[in-house]
Amino acid sequence: MDRLPSAKIRDSLEQRIVEGELGNGKRLDETELSDFYGVSRTPVREALQRLAESGLAEHLPRRGTFVRAPSLSQLVEMFEVMAELECMAIRLAARRATIDDIDALEKDNETCRAAVAANDTKKYYEVNARLHSRIYQMSGNSFLASEARRLHDRLRPFRRLQLRVRGRMEESMAEHDIILAALRDGDADRAMETMKKHITIVGVRFNDLVSSFNRIMGDE
Repeated sequence: MDRLPSAKIRDSLEQRIVEGELGNGKRLDETELSDFYGVSRTPVREALQRLAESGLAEHLPRRGTFVRAPSLSQLVEMFEVMAELECMAIRLAARRATIDDIDALEKDNETCRAAVAANDTKKYYEVNARLHSRIYQMSGNSFLASEARRLHDRLRPFRRLQLRVRGRMEESMAEHDIILAALRDGDADRAMETMKKHITIVGVRFNDLVSSFNRIMGDE
């Protein structure tokens, strides 16, 4: 019966939440979700646990699990910290990465390019996440890598949603190319400057985030 793994159910729930289908405060009933996805309650329960760990849901004893979207200010703060962690990782990677490390990064980047050509946001996000995780590893700082991955995981539904904005995949791809060239050259300053632009939520990106947040909160 359980052909759909808990990770896929979690992905689906995240998408339904950030798109506003499952509004803030809605109770996530295990039985209803099991029927919806055609699985037993076990993978649903695992998916809800992961959702709570990511901060998109809250489990209340004897009451159940409810959608709990972060506030807009919390989202902005998390993106600010994410930008700083990514900049620190890329700065260290520019000093410590080997040629083999950068070659592996280039392969991921080319897979991202193919996803852009196919207009496949799902594939782009998956490979993009792997590319960033590889940069954390290249930093040579395991604590930094662990913290960056943890926050990246919390922000993933919102980062994924951003890629649906027209032109954002192409913009992201261009930033990747600059970062990779800077790594090849050992230019930490240029790599950091581009990475900060790559992650930071300002200007139009902030407006897009507000629009997405309003859908989640049911304000539109």
